[in-house]
Amino acid sequence: MDVFLRSPVLWILALVAGQRLSELMLAEQNTRRLLAEGGREVGRRHYPLFIALHGTWLVAMAMTTPLATQPNWLLIGVVLVLQALRIWVIATLGRYWTTRIITIDAPLVRSGPFRFVRHPNYLVVTAEIAVLPLAFGDWPVAIIWSLANAALLFHRIRVERRALAPREALQA
Repeated sequence: MDVFLRSPVLWILALVAGQRLSELMLAEQNTRRLLAEGGREVGRRHYPLFIALHGTWLVAMAMTTPLATQPNWLLIGVVLVLQALRIWVIATLGRYWTTRIITIDAPLVRSGPFRFVRHPNYLVVTAEIAVLPLAFGDWPVAIIWSLANAALLFHRIRVERRALAPREALQA
């Protein structure tokens, strides 16, 4: 039991899991509000795959990383910077931030990190999926889940671009 209480692996994974769950709650609240305001969800069928990807990513790290492993604190610092960037994305989108693709009659957000990158949250998640396991030397999890995430994002970005195209045309 003492090893569990002192394991940086478990503490860090618990913090990430807690963050993900709180983000899902916020996303669900925003999704319900946007749908009530006439928004329309697109790409609903692939959404459970993202939930499974993130959940299994955390479980895989917990199962494959020895509990006594000390992290590379520099890489944990990178993960913290990524969390700050994620918060910036969420704050910039505000009430429009959700983990689903919801279209609504509103201008596209072009401020904050969206001035520099079209999909900043996807970049953050992509980096996080690789960097967190690498912080514990867990190369297999970093590689396998990064490849799975890339495949899902390839599909999702195509779906999202099609859904947002009419709004892009209005702003051009």
